[in-house]
Amino acid sequence: MPDLKQLQKEVELIEKKLRIAGAKRKRFISSLHHAQQISAYNLIHYLALRNEDVRSMQDELHHAGLSGLANSESHILKQLQAVRQRLGSTIKDAELSQCDYHTAQGLINKRSAEIFGFKKDPAIPYIMVTLDEAFKNEVALMRKLLVAGMNVARINCAHGNEDDWKAMILSVKKASDISRKPCKIYMDIAGPKMRVELPGIGKEEGKMTIKKGQEIMLVENGEQVKPDKYAIACFEKGVISKLKPGERIIIDDGKFEGIVKNKNGKLICKITRISSKKPVIKKEKGLNLPDTVLDIPALTAADLKAIPFIAKHADLAGCSFLRTPDDVKFIQNTFKKAGRIPKLILKIETPEAVSNLPALLLAAMRQETFGVMIARGDLAVEIGFERLSEIQDEILWICEAAHAPVIWATQVLETFCKTGIATRSEITDAAHSAMAECVMLNKGKYIVETITTLKGILNRSGGHILKKRYSLRPLHIAEHFFN
Repeated sequence: MPDLKQLQKEVELIEKKLRIAGAKRKRFISSLHHAQQISAYNLIHYLALRNEDVRSMQDELHHAGLSGLANSESHILKQLQAVRQRLGSTIKDAELSQCDYHTAQGLINKRSAEIFGFKKDPAIPYIMVTLDEAFKNEVALMRKLLVAGMNVARINCAHGNEDDWKAMILSVKKASDISRKPCKIYMDIAGPKMRVELPGIGKEEGKMTIKKGQEIMLVENGEQVKPDKYAIACFEKGVISKLKPGERIIIDDGKFEGIVKNKNGKLICKITRISSKKPVIKKEKGLNLPDTVLDIPALTAADLKAIPFIAKHADLAGCSFLRTPDDVKFIQNTFKKAGRIPKLILKIETPEAVSNLPALLLAAMRQETFGVMIARGDLAVEIGFERLSEIQDEILWICEAAHAPVIWATQVLETFCKTGIATRSEITDAAHSAMAECVMLNKGKYIVETITTLKGILNRSGGHILKKRYSLRPLHIAEHFFN
């Protein structure tokens, strides 16, 4: 049997550390939207807990038949106080946290409804569907999506133009009126275009055949290159000049990887890995620089041009490739100048965004309501596929502590959507998505059937998710925040 008196002292010490962390940031928290201040305190308290290694105390609490603090992200100080009381501590009513489980869940549910709208089944997450440009005049198809269970229609502003976007929105609204099914409009701001340009070999064909160990010139977009030279540029100007020797370059969702080297005063990329049957780099494929610190603006010239349209028509706006709190403030202020700020969705898709997640959340708390998207496509490429499972859970926990609704995105039931047959692993992944408030599906031939299948998976798995017990080891994100 654990020493309950010693355990009581340990819990009291942890609670004291949480209170000190919150008190130090009282002035800053008071500057946030009044509706977010209770969430900001809980976030700070949770980070303070996860800055400590409490696994031994957690085990002792579990052995004593008390809460091990797992599943308490949304109300961590109140849970600690409840444990203290069970251990014999007397706490004055004025000292008790007002953020209990019911208050926290009420905040998350209220904010989810404000962001994603009405849904018939409260037991499963909302469902978001990415629209294809081919859908823009397909009112009948839109109606099928709504009847199947689509709650949010996503338009990716990296593709098409305002006429295309307007046509898609009109089709959604017509289908919504016909079916009497409400649907929110989500528009993704494209952000910096981190795409491959081929200024030398392959410029005309749009593709370049390479081999492992090959050295390829790295040049800025627009720089003149002889047509017989192997060269790569980034569509976004100013990116290549930020590269440093030793940093990695990842192309086409991880199919190609190279390392930056300095050769005779010029930057080159030496190809270190090819994970594709065809060793061909194609123009406009994704370019990821996981080791490079970029200070390019969060909004491009094309984004700034699109903002007035998004401000007018979107219920939700996705903020792509966020890195720092200043990016969030810049986007908030840009929408404010456009006359309206939609509900902003912070897309977490870079290592810097993961490290800065608490600061990004606190910056977003200048608004009454916002959400977070775990954009697992670019995120997996940038942090490494083997770390994705760990990181996506950490993002879920921290967003729960901030009472911020989360969208689980990228490749959910992707094979099923395209072929009509699911893989075993993606069924498991879809079940895990029940931990988020909303799940995003991409377009595909079998999208209507995919929505139905996803709802079935979520219905079956939703009742099991809260029963898992996690070990509270220190989080690097919490350590980064306090340092």
